[in-house]
Amino acid sequence: MARYTGPSTKIARKFGEPIFGADKDFEKRNYPPGQHGLAAKRKKTKEYGTQLKEKQKVKYMYGVLERQFRNTYNKATRMAGQKGENLIILLESRLDNIVYRLGIAPTRAAARQLVSHNHITLNGDICSIPSAQVKAGDVVAVRERSKSLEVIQNSVASATKYSWLEFDAKSLTGKFLNVPTRTEIPENINEQLIVDLYSK
Repeated sequence: MARYTGPSTKIARKFGEPIFGADKDFEKRNYPPGQHGLAAKRKKTKEYGTQLKEKQKVKYMYGVLERQFRNTYNKATRMAGQKGENLIILLESRLDNIVYRLGIAPTRAAARQLVSHNHITLNGDICSIPSAQVKAGDVVAVRERSKSLEVIQNSVASATKYSWLEFDAKSLTGKFLNVPTRTEIPENINEQLIVDLYSK
């Protein structure tokens, strides 16, 4: 299975929230996709369906495929603490997500492309692996010859600041200060549903 490259608004409407960020099209049609939209008779979702939907939402949100997601969950189970929180923290610590959170890219998909096209450095070295885990103290920056890219300049101008990240807009250099707590991560995720799904 290849990575999803279809219309993002359709997926956001499926889950009932703008999981890919601000979306004008979603605001206009914030009801389920399909020919009948809200008028369609939809069956009541069972417990398994609710858990599966939450997992699928997180996968789309972070741009992770099934095998990657399962491996990340298995890694989270081996860590100390709650499995669900560990899972979200591991996803948040991915290089492509850090690039997005720093404001270098407008979306996670754009951040993934910047990383895979060798525009991003990790601790001074070019890193083209979007799933690379960033640790506390690591420095993420834009490669010198890529600093003039229009997509980066436009994104930095409207960036949101986060307490666990430090960013210098002039040098386009950011630092991962510490691992965020679950309460600091703004995403609307019920990670316990995912834990219950994989515990069956």
